[in-house]
Amino acid sequence: MWKNLLVDIKKELSKYGLALREPATSQEIQTLQQKLFLHYNSLDLPTEYKQFLMRVNGLDFNGLVIYGVDKNLLETKAEEEIHGFIETNELWHENEWQKQFVFFGDSDIALYCYDLNQKVYMELDKPSGTIINTFSDFESMLEDALKIRLE
Repeated sequence: MWKNLLVDIKKELSKYGLALREPATSQEIQTLQQKLFLHYNSLDLPTEYKQFLMRVNGLDFNGLVIYGVDKNLLETKAEEEIHGFIETNELWHENEWQKQFVFFGDSDIALYCYDLNQKVYMELDKPSGTIINTFSDFESMLEDALKIRLE
C-alpha cells in the first residue's frame, strides 16, 4: 500500500516540477545497517524501511520527513538536503527520555519511532511525547504517515 502512496506523492511533486529523491543503493543501506548494529546494540532495520530506501532515500513532503541514509554513508554525493537516519537520531537522543526510541521520521506535529522497551512502532505527539497511535509494524506506521500528508 505505501508503494502506491509513494506513486501519488511523486505525481503531486511533479505538478511543481519536483521529484522524489534517488533511491539508496544496497551497499549504502548495508553500510547504514552495519553502523546501526554497532551504535544501537544490534538493532536490525525493518525490511519495509530498507525497501522504502531502495525506492527513495528519505522523503520530505508536505511537512513529513522520513529519514534516509546519512550523506556521509552515500557512495555518490547527494545535492539535496537529506535528514540522515543516524544524525537525526543522535539529535533526538540529546533528550534523555527519547533514548528509548529509534526515530524513522517526523512531521510538524508527530514523531514516528520504534520503542525499544515496548517493542512497538509509535506515533508520538511532537511537543509532549504523548502516544498518539501504535502500530504492529513499520509498514503500517509508514502508510499512516503518508496517507495523512496526502489528504
